[in-house]
Formats: sequence, C-alpha cells, structure tokens
Amino acid sequence: MQLRADRVSLDGPHGTLLPSTSLAVADGELALVHGEPGTGVTALGLALAGRLRPTTGTVTVDEVADAAKLRSLVAVVDAPGVSEPDEALSLSVVVGEELALAGQPAAAADVRRWLTAHDLAPYAGTRFERIEPALRIRLLTELAATRAGVAALVLDRPDRHTSEVEDWAMVAHEHAERGLAVLVLTATAAVTALPAPPARIGQHDQPAPQRCRTETAETAEAGAAGDEGETP
Repeated sequence: MQLRADRVSLDGPHGTLLPSTSLAVADGELALVHGEPGTGVTALGLALAGRLRPTTGTVTVDEVADAAKLRSLVAVVDAPGVSEPDEALSLSVVVGEELALAGQPAAAADVRRWLTAHDLAPYAGTRFERIEPALRIRLLTELAATRAGVAALVLDRPDRHTSEVEDWAMVAHEHAERGLAVLVLTATAAVTALPAPPARIGQHDQPAPQRCRTETAETAEAGAAGDEGETP
C-alpha cells in the first residue's frame, strides 16, 4: 500500500491553513515531515487520513482517491484537539477507550489484561497527564496499530511532548519494521536533530522515506503465507 499526497493544500476561515505539499510513504517505510508551528501540520495528517477534504490536490491510496478507504486504513495518533486523550482521565480509561475504538473487548477485565501484558498495571489509576512522554507515545501508537484494517500510522507531533527524539523515533521505526506505513509529523524538534531528512510542509520535492521493512522479512512472511495456504 502506498499513501500519497499530491500538491495538497487546505484553506481555513482566515486564509491558508496548509500550503501546497506533496509526499508519499508505503508499507514498511518511515517518513518524517517538518513544519513550523501553525503551518497546518495536523491538517496534513487529517487530510492523509481522509478526515479533511483538500482544497487543492489529492490524497490517494494505491493511486485511488477514496476518503472512506483512507479513514479505514490510516490512524492519526495523538492529534491535538482531535485524537489526543483527555489529560484528566486515568490510564485505564484511556486504554479502554482506545481498545473500544479498535473494536476489541474493552471491559474492565480486558483493560487490566492489556495493562498487565504491557507492564503497565501499576499505572492503571494514574492521570494520563502524568504518564511520561516516552510511555505515552509508545502506548498510544501501539493501541492505534491494533485497530482492525489499519495499514498506516500518522504520529502527530510527538516532539511536543519531549525533546528526546529517540523517544518517538524508535517507536515509529519499530512499527514500520512490522510492515506499516509510518509518517511522523514534527514541528518543535530541530531539523538537524531528526534521524533522517524530513519532507517539508509547503514543498513538493521530498526526500525518499526510510525503508525499515527488510526484503528478508517480506520474503519470510510471503513464504509463511504460502505454506499456510497449501493443502495436504
């Protein structure tokens, strides 16, 4: 699967929200995007997820413009004012809401099992605002990745929570290694601190995404699928 924005712009009530921007990311790839605060970084993420209609340009998945398909395939993680959790809620409530959103069992016992499996049980009653940034980023990304049918993750400005790039870069890389298309939107981190050259808001010629899913892993996965499909 390839997710592509081709000269996408968005206008708001007071002018340009997102200047014309192009980029692409595919299965097993990690792409970084950088824009100055206030340049419509979140708007780009929502357009890629089929949740905002571009004023100009197109967003496509495998060369097809289909907003409904984008909404089913792309999960936007921790977008301010959109998908970020209420900071006053406890960790257990946030996890329950995310599990329900993913279509998974989300009763109290299910939440306890999930927290225990991820070594988070001691934090169950902790207000979400007190969860350390690295843990916040990891668990919200992991929960989004469990949603049925999700093939792409858009991490919305994890750098607003921490100056430690490694806190989110490793998480993003791990999910791309698993075969997801991963896009990280940044605005606070210095471009020189990013682990790879980023695409830029307002530009069309963008650096190629980082390939994280190895050919060996893809071959092994394809072979396993073939073995499962064989009949005795």
